[in-house]
Amino acid sequence: MAKAIKQINRYEISEEEKRKKDLREIEDSLLKNKDALLDTLDMVKHMHDRGVIPLLSGLFAEGDKVLQILVKKADTKETANTLKNLLLMVGVLGTLNVKQLEPILLKLNAGIARVSESKDDDEKIGYFDIVRSLKDPEINRSIAFFFEFLKGMGSETGHLERTTQLPEHQAHHANPDHHL
Repeated sequence: MAKAIKQINRYEISEEEKRKKDLREIEDSLLKNKDALLDTLDMVKHMHDRGVIPLLSGLFAEGDKVLQILVKKADTKETANTLKNLLLMVGVLGTLNVKQLEPILLKLNAGIARVSESKDDDEKIGYFDIVRSLKDPEINRSIAFFFEFLKGMGSETGHLERTTQLPEHQAHHANPDHHL
């Protein structure tokens, strides 16, 4: 039969051994993350070279003053309107159909490229030159495209509009007889 243990001897680690173990753990971690640390240090160096680090240090040192200025600036009617407009614009961007917008943007880019390549001479274009250019298929497609765009711009979209006005200020817009 085994003998019962009556005394437990605790093994105490000295401060120096604990320190060596901690340093070895840190060293292993540094070696394991060498590439990430070097990239981070490189990024911090670039931030320092461009004055970002001193700027952030100044902001943190004067944090209360900076925060007070920001709060005062944010507490203005203009800032509130800016935020409302920004939210409205982001909402409108969310309603854009990018698949429908892509061909238009490609045509716009082609038109801009064509204009940038053309000579900037002061040659006058006359009425007959305009009429003759209507026979050009590219011009004809552009005019047809522009007319369709104008029709779309002129269509009734009141039911789709959003507003940031308070409900009590929207009363005169709710009247269907009211036109801009």
